[in-house]
Formats: sequence, C-alpha cells, structure tokens
Amino acid sequence: MTDTGEARSADESTREARETRETQETQQSRLRVLMRYIPLIAPVLLWTVPCWVLLYAGQHWPLPVTLVGTALFALGLIGMPLAMMRGHGRRQQDRAAIVGDILLGTSWVLFTWSVLLGVLPLVVLAVAGAGDGQNRSRIVTCAVLGVSAVLLAWGYAEAHRVPRVRNVDVHLPRLGAGLDGTRVVLITDTHYGPLDRARWSARVCERVNTLDADLVCHTGDIADGTAERRRAQAEPLGTVRATRARVYVTGNHEYYSQAQGWVDLMDELGWEPLRNRHLLLERGGDTLVVAGVDDVTAESSGLAGHRAHLAGALHGADPDLPVLLLAHQPKFIDRAAAGGVDLQLSGHTHGGQIWPFHHLVRIDQPALAGLSRHGARTLLYTSRGTGFWGPPFRVFAPSEITLLVLRSPQRS
Repeated sequence: MTDTGEARSADESTREARETRETQETQQSRLRVLMRYIPLIAPVLLWTVPCWVLLYAGQHWPLPVTLVGTALFALGLIGMPLAMMRGHGRRQQDRAAIVGDILLGTSWVLFTWSVLLGVLPLVVLAVAGAGDGQNRSRIVTCAVLGVSAVLLAWGYAEAHRVPRVRNVDVHLPRLGAGLDGTRVVLITDTHYGPLDRARWSARVCERVNTLDADLVCHTGDIADGTAERRRAQAEPLGTVRATRARVYVTGNHEYYSQAQGWVDLMDELGWEPLRNRHLLLERGGDTLVVAGVDDVTAESSGLAGHRAHLAGALHGADPDLPVLLLAHQPKFIDRAAAGGVDLQLSGHTHGGQIWPFHHLVRIDQPALAGLSRHGARTLLYTSRGTGFWGPPFRVFAPSEITLLVLRSPQRS
C-alpha cells in the first residue's frame, strides 16, 4: 500500500513537473512569435492609433491642422525606425539613438493614452449627453495630449534623478547570527549610453557611499556600448565603497557590446567579477557564500567561457552555508531554487520602465519588482533598476538603489 502511494505521488510529481515545463515552453514560444513580429507591427500601431484618435475621430479640425498633424505622425512613423537602426545598429550613432529613443518613448505614451482615453470617455460623454460629437472628440484630443505631456515631463525627470533608496529587510532562515544586520546595496541596469550621464553616475555612487554597505552588488547591464566608448560614465563606479566587497555579474546588454571588455574594466575599477564563481563573506564568526553567474544569454554570444553555470559558481562551497546569488535576469530563479540558493538578486525588468509595458515583461520573467518567494527556501529580489534603457522616461516605474539588510532568526 505504501509502495503504491509512493508510486502515485512520484507520478503526480512527474506530471506536475511536465505540466510546468510545458507551460513555460508555451509561454516562451508565444514570446518568440511576438518578438518576431513586434519590429514590423509596433511602429505602425504606435503612430497610426494616436493619429486617428487625435485627428480623425470626429474632431473636424481645419484642414491645415489635419494636414500638419498627419505629416508629424508620418514623420514619426518613418523617422523612429530609421533613427533606432542608425543609433542602435551597426553604426552606433549616439545622436540618432537619442532621437529614436525619445520618439519611441513619446509614441508609446501617446499610444497608451489614446487607447485608454480615446474610447471610454467618448462612451461616457455620449451617455451623459455632454455636447455634440465634435466637442466630445476634441475633449478626448485635449485629454490625451495633456496627460501625455504631463507624464512625459514627469517621466523624464524621474529617469534622470538620482534614485531613491529602497530599504528592504530580508529574513534568511539559514543565516548565522553573526551575519545579522549585514548591509547589501544593489545597483543594476545603469545603462550608460548615448546621453552622457557621467555626473549622474558620480551622484549615484555618492548616494551609495552614504549607506555604509558591507557588500555592494551590480547585477549587470552597465551600459549600451563598449567599455572603451562608455568608460567616462562608468569610471565613478571605482569610487564606490564597501567594507567587505564590491561584486559584479554580466547582463544581457554586455553581450551586445564586447562583454569581456566590461569584465576587465570592472576588475580594473576594483569590482570583483563573479563569473560563475563565489567568494566568502565572513562576519561575526559566520559565513555567507556570495556567488555570481553570467547572464543567461552569455552562451549564445559565442564568447569563449561565457555561460550561466550555477554548479561552477558554487563549486567548493560548503552546502550548509547560506548562499546569496547574483544573476542578472529573474528567470534564473528556477535554477537557483533547484540549487538551494537562499537569496537571488536580479535586475533586468526595469519594473516595466514605462507603464503599462510591465505586462509584456511579465510574459518573459517570473517577477517584475520587489521580494518574492520561489520554492521552500529561495527568495528573489528584483530591482526596478538604477538607470533606464532607451527612452529617457520612467512612468509609474521609479528607479531605485536598494539597501537590503539581511536578518537571521538567531539574532539576539
């Protein structure tokens, strides 16, 4: 009877594992299909939907207004992809990248609020009998333009400010009493890029240095561009202070821009690149394993020796010691949980960066931001990121510098 029950339990576990794997494969397949067509469909939708809502949904604007407005949207539709290709493609022209990124962010905000405000208010106003159709349509136009302008101005300021410090207590059952109160500062996704943010970088590092960190972590996506090209913006990272260690792992964007150059530069600046390896942090007679893995895209980059290898990162570590793991993408959490990791620190998601893009991020990642539990032991902290990628805006997804204070159940 016991053998039968154990066999049934094993079968159920196998079935659940298979179903989970099939679900993940289905989600990944959908994402691949979506990503294949996005470059073709997205620009058309981003510019034609706002064009229709603002100019052709019953407003009856004077002909010059309609013609000028249509011309501007047509220029955006043509200019944005061209600027993005020249700026982020092989030519790497920073001025073109800036133009393309601003157009991308602007069109996304206009598209979002054209969809949200271009239908529902018209229905509500029609039911309420508030004026004729032309007046209703012009009210919608003013609302969309007003909301978009405010959000873009606010989002620009949010993206360029020194991030607020987010304080998080993390309770780890296996953490020794001597390690209670260990202060871990996390920065990630700085994305130094076409806009020169050397002063911003220095101010971020100054803020980090006020936090009295034992350990400072950078979980990748330092920049968009090679280490040689973005060196001036990254150099302030060399001023960061920690009483125990400064550690770094690669993100996916390093693999677009000669990742080994970034590994070498971070090493030169005094950071410890944890490329599938670990170090030991000792405090109060107790020890914490601090491990790191290359980004999950590393192996497909073709760079020799670059891959995400958890077993290599933990090789030689005492399995009874608690493990803090740095991995750029939250999706590595399945492997981390299977490997007995206590806490994984990640970035990559930007918290969506410009709402409601977070819905697309959730298709690809198991967490968007904050602390989450995965399995019986493993916790994941996902940062919204310290900088921004591409469009210089953050809307309803503020950047952060994270101070994680590790807590032991044995503390006095």
